[in-house]
Amino acid sequence: MSALVRMRLVGFLRTGRAVAPLLAALLVLGILYGGGQARPAEAYGVCAVVLFPVLAWQTKILLDVEPDVQRRMAQVLVGPARERAAGLLAAVVAGFGTILVALAFPWLVGGLVVPGPGDLPLPAALGLGLWAHLLALLPATALGALASRALTRSAGYGVAVLALGVVGTLVLGLRGSVAPWLAPPVLATARALAGPLPVGTALFLSAGAVAWAGLALAGYAWRRRTRP
Repeated sequence: MSALVRMRLVGFLRTGRAVAPLLAALLVLGILYGGGQARPAEAYGVCAVVLFPVLAWQTKILLDVEPDVQRRMAQVLVGPARERAAGLLAAVVAGFGTILVALAFPWLVGGLVVPGPGDLPLPAALGLGLWAHLLALLPATALGALASRALTRSAGYGVAVLALGVVGTLVLGLRGSVAPWLAPPVLATARALAGPLPVGTALFLSAGAVAWAGLALAGYAWRRRTRP
């Protein structure tokens, strides 16, 4: 399966499909950090929100690079479950690369302030930033998988699923939402990083992101059983 993961990552890079989401990530990061300096933890929380649609779109692009016939051949060779897992793992690896760019970018452009006395230490702030981005990566990968061509069969339906998922995540994640549990806790994580973060809150948000991504990926796996 590792060979299949590498093949999909290589295809994603060599075909140039990785350029568009990377440029989109750099664009939103430039807009986000172009307005002045901010504290690292709070800024990273907002960054995870604005990167969520980019990560979901990147997953869809990566999963759509492989031709349908080649994907079916991979299912025959390694089995349907491993073929699906290889695609998702490749998307997570690519998404983690984008996250590393997002973590380093604000320091290169002076978008973050160095923590002073009484502020959260820099290693802790970086750890919380990585945590916030990983909480966005899991549901973003699941959403991108649901919008992939293997399920939607057309570019139009894929874009519709992607747009609906992103808009729903942002709308349902607003403070005072009637059904916040329907959306991954991307906005809730950003709000939590605006101040002190209790351990219980961090665990609750982590569980919510994992549960949402798990349910979405279960639906993806079930749907792929009838749409190879």
